[in-house]
Amino acid sequence: MTTKKYELVELDSGRKSAMEARSGTLGPDCLNIAGLSKDLGLFTFDPGFMATAACESRVTFIDGDEGVLLYRGYPIEQIATKSSFIEVAYLLIHGELPTSQQLEQFDHAIRYHTMINESLLRFFNGFHHDAHPMAMVSAVIASMAAFYHDSMDNHNPRHREIFAHRILAKIPTIAAASFKHNRGQPFIYPRNDLDYCSNMLRMFFATPAAEYEVDPVAAQALDLLLILHADHEQNASTSTVRLAGSTGTNPYAAISSGVSALWGPAHGGANEAVLAMLEEIGTVDNIQKFLARVKDKQGNTKLMGFGHRVYKNFDPRAKIIREMCHKVLARLGHTDNPLFELALRLEEIALKDEYFIARKLYPNVDFYSGVIYSALGIPRSMFTVMFAIARTAGWVAHWQEMIADPAMKIGRPRQLYTGPVQREYVDIEKRD
Repeated sequence: MTTKKYELVELDSGRKSAMEARSGTLGPDCLNIAGLSKDLGLFTFDPGFMATAACESRVTFIDGDEGVLLYRGYPIEQIATKSSFIEVAYLLIHGELPTSQQLEQFDHAIRYHTMINESLLRFFNGFHHDAHPMAMVSAVIASMAAFYHDSMDNHNPRHREIFAHRILAKIPTIAAASFKHNRGQPFIYPRNDLDYCSNMLRMFFATPAAEYEVDPVAAQALDLLLILHADHEQNASTSTVRLAGSTGTNPYAAISSGVSALWGPAHGGANEAVLAMLEEIGTVDNIQKFLARVKDKQGNTKLMGFGHRVYKNFDPRAKIIREMCHKVLARLGHTDNPLFELALRLEEIALKDEYFIARKLYPNVDFYSGVIYSALGIPRSMFTVMFAIARTAGWVAHWQEMIADPAMKIGRPRQLYTGPVQREYVDIEKRD
């Protein structure tokens, strides 16, 4: 890792602060500004952390201009076509692709940790029947700390490994329980003989009255969606997990905080918003009218599923998921799905429109993921839960990386205060 030296000079006083720019293996250099406060009495001001690197990480790299996404150095295009979600989870957490034996052991550990404590399962009876699944999932994950307190020493590598296996194994079971609770159906227990996604689909859709036959294409589609959503660098929910985890709190509380952050419509709820937009447009004939409203600066209509805060080019995940969307709809008999046909036509028109071309508004991964989930029979309220299941692999990887770092510090952002200066308290009888 090379360094470049910079110096910031205060012109009036001549005071200086020396800084070094650290170079990573990929991406822009990062200026170490830790001495600014001591040398010049300054903090930096960067709303939304758009130009601030809050940590050093080896997990994921994104080049938004070029449309590049790497998991531990491997391009998402290769990972998505050659790997499985369980293998990707291993890669993110351990840093290297597993050998056959390592993958078998990891997969076995996940399969045999899928059941949740019966007392924890009864928690769902305390939620209202129409409680949002994300509220239930976040609460139950946080409650796991009350059941596994004997293996939550953050500084014990074995405890961290046990936690990783438990949370990856149990979050689909928790998600399925929230789904069944909403439906008023009995809970379906997991089966160790099924792979990760097949097990999940069975827990969602089987009933005591009729066994569910898992469609391999449905399981393959779900596996791909989990891979594409597994990690995305220092996004809002991952940063939340890191910030919460930096306090030394138990890992279940840290993951629960990530679930809550993901719940926000500007983050994990985007694919749900895409379906709502398509339903609002209604038919292909209304696309031009809708896009005119999007272009109207006086209005507040947004084109959901297009553009990305990081990607200034085509989202590489969108290219992959588009092909799977065709495959799923053809397999499940939804080739005439009006929402999918509408999505294709909207994409075609928007990509030829100079307004969107100039602004580099290309389809992102959320544009198609909601259509696939809908085709699989997963309701819109569960879309963000599915996202959370996938992103748990990334959250665990980042949490473990941070906890194992001997230089870890508790997160403590600064602020630019613009409130009142110090003033004296006025007794209530003297206030006008």
